[in-house]
Amino acid sequence: MIHELRVYRCLPGRLPALLQRFETITLKIWERHKIRPVGFWTVLVGATNQDLYYLLEWDSMAERERVWNGFMSDPEWLAKRAETERDGQIVATITNSFLQPTSFSALR
Repeated sequence: MIHELRVYRCLPGRLPALLQRFETITLKIWERHKIRPVGFWTVLVGATNQDLYYLLEWDSMAERERVWNGFMSDPEWLAKRAETERDGQIVATITNSFLQPTSFSALR
């Protein structure tokens, strides 16, 4: 099992728009593509409160590439993303890391 940690840094004041897009649009499209989110977090105390952290679960890197590429080229996703960014860009930067559990990790 592989976990992908993704961090979206929003432009100032745009985090609520990103959260709404995930809640009302993105998760439904992910369900259709069989993308498995583990959890989502915002920053309560830290360097910035404009970030969304989330963790995805994959069986392999091959699965991730196939499924993620399908999602990123999904016509509904492309249209909805453009629609939600009519008032301007939401996300300034995206970083991602692929995590492998240690032998003592509770989450495997």
